[in-house]
Amino acid sequence: MRRLCLALCLVLAASAAPALTPAEMLDDPALEARARSLSRELRCMVCQNQSIDDSDAPLARDLRVLVRERLAAGDSDQQVKDFLVARYGTFVLLRPPVTWRTALLWAAPVLLAGGGLVALLVSLRRRRRGAPEEIAAEPPLTAQERAKVSQVLRGPEA
Repeated sequence: MRRLCLALCLVLAASAAPALTPAEMLDDPALEARARSLSRELRCMVCQNQSIDDSDAPLARDLRVLVRERLAAGDSDQQVKDFLVARYGTFVLLRPPVTWRTALLWAAPVLLAGGGLVALLVSLRRRRRGAPEEIAAEPPLTAQERAKVSQVLRGPEA
């Protein structure tokens, strides 16, 4: 049982390990910390919902190297982000900014939930009121209407 638990822990630890290789790391610890921080904010264009820090994809590795090259050249964190956004669009950011282009994307969950709540309330209100008068049961037939129906059902021979 202990071996199984140990094996499970090792598998989980290996799957949570970052994809960064020692060859990619910078010598300066402060610069490396900035690079790691930036890498956690950038989306892997192959994996799409993983940061480039966590992805094993070749493109993610290239982006990690590019981030470190730009930082080593003296770019600020914002300049690195701007460079990558100019190259790949805002999709490269794991947390894209709220702009007029993305406003609907950010507001869609709230709008959908609000619309569903309004529809639910309208439906419940209609059920409480019961059937509208137009749909209420029709009154019984008069004697004259019953005679006409029986004549139609008997056919033209009668």
